[in-house]
Amino acid sequence: MKDLFQHMFPNGLRVIHLPNKSKVAYCGFLINVGSRDEYDSEQGMAHFVEHMIFKGTEKRRSWHILNRMECVGGELNASTSKEETFVYSVFLKEDFNRACELLCDLVCSSVFPEGELEKERDVIFDEINSYRDNPPELIFDDFENIIFENNQLGHNILGDEKTLEVFDSSRTMDFYKRWYQPSNMIFFSMGDFDFRTVIKALDKLYKPADITPVSHFRKAPLEVKPCDIRQDRNTYQGHIIIGNRAFSMNDDRRTALAVLNNILGGPGMNSRLNIALREKRGYVYNVESNFTAYTDTGLFSIYFGTDKENIDKCLTIVNKEISKLRDSSLTSAQLNAAKRQMTGQIGIASENKENMIMSAAKVLLHRHNYESIEDTIKRIEGVSASQILEVANMILDPAALSTLIYY
Repeated sequence: MKDLFQHMFPNGLRVIHLPNKSKVAYCGFLINVGSRDEYDSEQGMAHFVEHMIFKGTEKRRSWHILNRMECVGGELNASTSKEETFVYSVFLKEDFNRACELLCDLVCSSVFPEGELEKERDVIFDEINSYRDNPPELIFDDFENIIFENNQLGHNILGDEKTLEVFDSSRTMDFYKRWYQPSNMIFFSMGDFDFRTVIKALDKLYKPADITPVSHFRKAPLEVKPCDIRQDRNTYQGHIIIGNRAFSMNDDRRTALAVLNNILGGPGMNSRLNIALREKRGYVYNVESNFTAYTDTGLFSIYFGTDKENIDKCLTIVNKEISKLRDSSLTSAQLNAAKRQMTGQIGIASENKENMIMSAAKVLLHRHNYESIEDTIKRIEGVSASQILEVANMILDPAALSTLIYY
């Protein structure tokens, strides 16, 4: 991004800023830690810490934390994934210093009071149970556990009751200190204020001088045999997911797979699976395919829900659509239409400024470079029909696909 400013402090904290002429601004921390960075005895800890940093710091109690941005109409939020944790705020541009000071307090000075641990544990138990009551969500977690068997990538981000029960203030603080280090973070901001304002605020607030080394122990998952699993979950609908390991975020083939994914089951109502299953036959309400790229591997999946009596009919149709992509190359007209649709989607998505700056931070964190929307479009426009055919035969090989069915 040509307008993206960057800086690194002596303590290893990286900073990026994207100017934006708007009354609304954004800033936050991206921490290079997620559920795949937990020991087996810590499953759910990254998510638990993300919750607990809002429960008290050295100078604030939970109510003061929550009220700090809300009282000026701002928002304070956080999220945890397999490989990252975001802690960020959305606010009017004149409240940047307020937001920056609060966020620094959360990532530097949280204290994890024992009295709050039990309450938040119960909140997460309820969150876990809500997933169990939601088969379309639960099946994705169960499928990842199959695809990434015996690897931290397969672990549920929320953890489970057994591990959560033993989390105390000391263990939570150990995890926090291990990962919430300046050298393991990026501070990102986007707004109508000068980059020097950002640097000055952080220089005043974030003073740790020594670089504390952070060592990741991430291991790429071992190979697993494809499987076909049917589970009686006593659900009203059948829920089906089909998928395979895919490419990492550093693999050049990821772009061709992203285009293929958009054609097959992307967000457009004209995706091949939506046309075949919903529009032509009315078998499903929702069908989608997804490609998620991690730092050293990836996941491709197809999901749909349907009446139980239609499960096998739908599977036959899905396999036919997969075969079409594997057996014949896209025509020039089909390829150009697919590229035009995807670049249009990206252009529209870029209007979501929050996602835009958070995505830029994520790219910097893992790939150490930036990519403008123009660069992304060039990558997509450079994809050939032969590249799409190649990845289709690799990722959509029937002998390599796994299937999980709830019925």
